[in-house]
Amino acid sequence: MKFLTLAACALLSTMSLAASYPITGNTVNCRSGPGTSYGVKKSYKKGQSVSISCQTSGTSVNGNSIWDKTSDGCYVADHYVKTGRNGYVTSKCGGGSSGGSSDSHCKKVNTAGINLIAQWEGFVASPKPDPIGLPTVGYGHLCKQKNCAEVKYKFPL
Repeated sequence: MKFLTLAACALLSTMSLAASYPITGNTVNCRSGPGTSYGVKKSYKKGQSVSISCQTSGTSVNGNSIWDKTSDGCYVADHYVKTGRNGYVTSKCGGGSSGGSSDSHCKKVNTAGINLIAQWEGFVASPKPDPIGLPTVGYGHLCKQKNCAEVKYKFPL
């Protein structure tokens, strides 16, 4: 199961590299939050590609209130990013699309990744050994403590 999870993370990381978009403004500020009142963390030049990890609403820029969170961890107004669409092109920030534990190798998994893992891992309502004897619960969560004590929910899930 761990191999499959790592393979899914590797697949998703290559997919996120392909989802980069060019900046259309001459110099576009990347801010600490989704709005023009947030501080500038860095700037992008026209034509520079950015990867979008998620999108959220914020200050409207030329009629567009979508802000893109880049892989650099800051936000740019979607108006200045050529995504090819008017509207959201990826998941909304903070919308339950991340998976895994905080100490896993794969920090964020999009909805397609979660569906892939669910399809191949299967759901286990209570902690039990997987095919190679490692205790798991849910969709391939590897228990780190006895009886999966780190899981905050009651069993069966």
